[in-house]
Amino acid sequence: MSQFKPFTTLDLFEKLMTDRGPLGKHSSVAHGYFAFPKLEGEIAPRMKFRGKEVLTWSLNNYIGLANHPEVRKADAEGATKYGLGYPMGSRMMSGNSSLIEEFESQLAQFTGKEDAMVVNFGYQACSSMIDALVDRHDVIVYDSESHACIVDGVRLHQGKRFVFPHNDIANLRKQLERGTKLVDQTGGAILVITEGVFGMAGDMGRLKEIVALKKEFNFRLLIDDAHGFGAMGATGAGAAEAQGVQDDIDIYFSTFAKSMGSIGGFIASNEQVINYLRYNTRSQIYAKTLPMAFVVGNMKRLELIRTRPELRENLWKVVNALQDGLKKKGFNLGVTESPVTPVFLSGTEAEAAQMIIDLRENYAIFCSIVIYPVVPKDVMMLRLIPTADHTLADVESTIIAFAAIAEKLKAGAYSGSLSNISI
Repeated sequence: MSQFKPFTTLDLFEKLMTDRGPLGKHSSVAHGYFAFPKLEGEIAPRMKFRGKEVLTWSLNNYIGLANHPEVRKADAEGATKYGLGYPMGSRMMSGNSSLIEEFESQLAQFTGKEDAMVVNFGYQACSSMIDALVDRHDVIVYDSESHACIVDGVRLHQGKRFVFPHNDIANLRKQLERGTKLVDQTGGAILVITEGVFGMAGDMGRLKEIVALKKEFNFRLLIDDAHGFGAMGATGAGAAEAQGVQDDIDIYFSTFAKSMGSIGGFIASNEQVINYLRYNTRSQIYAKTLPMAFVVGNMKRLELIRTRPELRENLWKVVNALQDGLKKKGFNLGVTESPVTPVFLSGTEAEAAQMIIDLRENYAIFCSIVIYPVVPKDVMMLRLIPTADHTLADVESTIIAFAAIAEKLKAGAYSGSLSNISI
């Protein structure tokens, strides 16, 4: 008689239904309202949500380029001239063009690098770039609050990776010491990765302090500056420019999806590194290139970032009014140093849901809410993204509304359970 028991194989789909993940477990309540909401109409501070006009603070359209008339004209002209198909294929095989190369030259010049590489999607390009840069002999050292595109790239790494607590330079030093000992044995190298601006809390990576460590350790520095490009720095070249260390960033990455309000992204570095990445970044070798219509529109966006400083000035006028006004009302904005404006409150998931319903339905204000596991339990974060298109009147009405809901939260008006929520 066999001593082996037959396998009891779990059906894959059954497993997915019983373990929906930390966010998916709320889908029956959240879908269509808290998650996957539909904002409709022209991209603007005021849009439609469920048929009702709301003042929206949830679009990463920092300097108002997504619907700028000159941009809309360039987008339309690009689509008319090229359609959405050209160029066909990947850059390496059949998808290159002189216009893309010209755009890359402009991006390199703007960020102060020798060369640049336009990519089709920021998220996949960042992950794939990390995979291309390191091999199993190398060590990655990265910030604990790095964006998911960085984390996924680190997961692809077959060598050692060490994480340091968010912006903890003393601990980064320890990880560099560990990494140095290891690569001395493997013959590898060290890549440090952080962000220019962290998209949830709004604080900047401590780039100046990280750069200073190059005097003691041999490493290269990669930053993801998705939220800094176009919004931070004297010319809009990003967080490193704002901290005075732009020349010391070895590999600069950003997306066109934030300040540009578009799609795609780019990597900028020295000529040899960019040439290496062109031939080794799998997400670009094996995927279609960015359509020419987007290249044309993105070139216009870059031109406006370079030549219209008043757009960035308008953004910061709104940012300062919003953040100063909320702080005067006693709100905790954490450690933000950028347009990203998090408002931290204490409460349960049910209170968070009821509060957002009240804010949207009765105050006509739409902003994103973040709960556990992104933030600790019993913490809720309302995340506001001011833009150059918002007005000071928008800011004033929002501060009044936030003060009102905070009082309601304190008085227990939002108590209850998620099962009792009706939308």
